[in-house]
Order: sequence, then C-alpha cells, then structure tokens
Amino acid sequence: MKIIRLALGLVSFAFVAGIASAQTWPARPVRVLVGFAPGGGTDIVGRVVSQKLSEYWGQGVTVENRPGATGVIAADLTAKAPADGYTLMVGHVNSHAIAPNLMKKLPYDAIRDFSPITYLGYAPNVLVVHPAIPARSVKELIAVLKAKPGTYNFASSGTGSTQHLAGEMFKLLTGTQMVHVPYKGSGQAITDLLAGVVSMNFDTLPSVIDHVRGGRLRALSVSTPQRLAVLPDVTTFTEEGITGFDVTNWYGFMGPGGMPRDLVSKIGADINRAMQAPDVKARLEQTGTQIGGGTPEQFEVFTKAELAKYAKLVKDAHITLD
Repeated sequence: MKIIRLALGLVSFAFVAGIASAQTWPARPVRVLVGFAPGGGTDIVGRVVSQKLSEYWGQGVTVENRPGATGVIAADLTAKAPADGYTLMVGHVNSHAIAPNLMKKLPYDAIRDFSPITYLGYAPNVLVVHPAIPARSVKELIAVLKAKPGTYNFASSGTGSTQHLAGEMFKLLTGTQMVHVPYKGSGQAITDLLAGVVSMNFDTLPSVIDHVRGGRLRALSVSTPQRLAVLPDVTTFTEEGITGFDVTNWYGFMGPGGMPRDLVSKIGADINRAMQAPDVKARLEQTGTQIGGGTPEQFEVFTKAELAKYAKLVKDAHITLD
C-alpha cells in the first residue's frame, strides 16, 4: 500500500507541477528555430506568427535561422533541446516527411522525438512552364511530353525537395517522362526557367506569382483543392483529371518530444488564436499561405499520414539522394 500511495503521490505531484508550469510559462524568452534561410516561406510564416505570440506572452519570441540539409539541422537541434517549451521550431514537410524517407542516417525520429503543437498551413505548388513550351493547359502539356519522351526537363531546388517530389508524382500520375534538373535553391532554378534553360517547375506560389502576373512564366495548374483567389483562371490538378496529386510545402509548430501536454495545449491555443488575428491572417494570405490550425492530436495524425505518403512516393519513383 505504501508503494501505491507513493506512486499516486508522484503522479499527483507531476500533474500539479505540469499545471504550474503552464500557468507560469513563459518566464523568459522563447526561441523558434527555422531550418531555412531568412526570406523564405518557412521563415516568413515563423516570424509573422512569432511576433504575435510575443505580444500575447509578454516575452521575446526570437526566430533563429539554422539552414541546412532541407531543415534537418534545425529539427535535430529541436529534438535535442529541453522539453520545457523554450525551444520550438517551425516543422516542415522536408524535415518531417521527406527527409525521413530519403536519409538513411537521420539523427532523429520524426514522430518520437517531437511534440506536435499545431498545423500552420501550406504554400501551394504551382506548375509553371516557360512561355516557349507549346502548352496552355495540363492536357496539352501531357500531349507534348508524350510526343517527345525525355526531351523536356523540370527544375527543382534540390533532390528530395517538394518541387522534385511534385515532378516525380506528376510523371507517375500522367505516365510521362521528364528529366529532373536539381539546383541548390529555388532562386537559381527560377532564374534558369525564366531564361529557358529548363522547361518547367513545380515551385511554391510565392516564388513564381510575380513572374506569372508579368507574363514571364505560364501557370498551368495549382496543387490546392480549389482554385486560388490570386490566380482565379488557373485550374487545379483535380479539374485537369489528375487525382492524387498532393505535394505541398506545409508548416507546423513543434517542440522537443516529451513536453507537458498542458503546455502543448496552451501554446497550440495561442498559435491558433494568432493565426486568426486580422493582421497575421492578412500577412499570411499575402504570401499565398493557406492557413491551417487544429489540435496537437490532429497535427500528429497529419504528420504520420505525410510520412506514409512520401514513403510510397519515394519507393514508387525510385528516388534516392545522389
């Protein structure tokens, strides 16, 4: 009986301590790790939301850019940080769904080593072609590709990037052949696409929308369930008869594994509130971000589904890291 009472006492103490930690947190500044360089979609979303959280919490919320290995470096730092809520990260499809299926020696477990907090949303991928490509619709593009298999190519920001995976998924779903041309970032990939060095790209909306509006690139389709208000004349892949095309740059707040559940719930609730604040919502929509939200449990289910989806794609398309 003494052992049982002692065990119950420890559980009660842990429960009370957890409540106390959530009530008094944060007592000092919080850092948010971003696995990409400043100015990119992940960085913009992280900074916009973090600024609002700083207002809510009365503490500094500092975004730290730790670029490298498509987000893996920042994720590894987060996984190894104390689970006290003072180190968070903007998780990304690369670090938590694609890299785990491509890197044989990933330094963390994408599920076990993290506490999912909330899904922030995603940036749509847009299929854009150089104006010289004789196609004004996806159906016409498929016909062009099938007429000359392997003649045309598509750019990406690197092997294993969402642009690369989107191109491979397009090939699988349409039975076409293209040559993948990886770059070290979206900047040079878009530059060469504008110059006609490469034929097309499946890049994110913020990277290409100005070029589409200026007529320098032609948008054929978007990866969203419905058409985008900023590109109302551009069809979705579903409208084009391509079902199952689902590759997006998604973002979500995460912390180290083992964070107290009440603390996770508090942070998640504040992030959801921040994303619905008029100024934050307007800023995110300007970047083309499709705003998400939801509970930690929903985000965990989503992440596991993404891991499974990319595992199948990597296997079916025989994708490897060169």
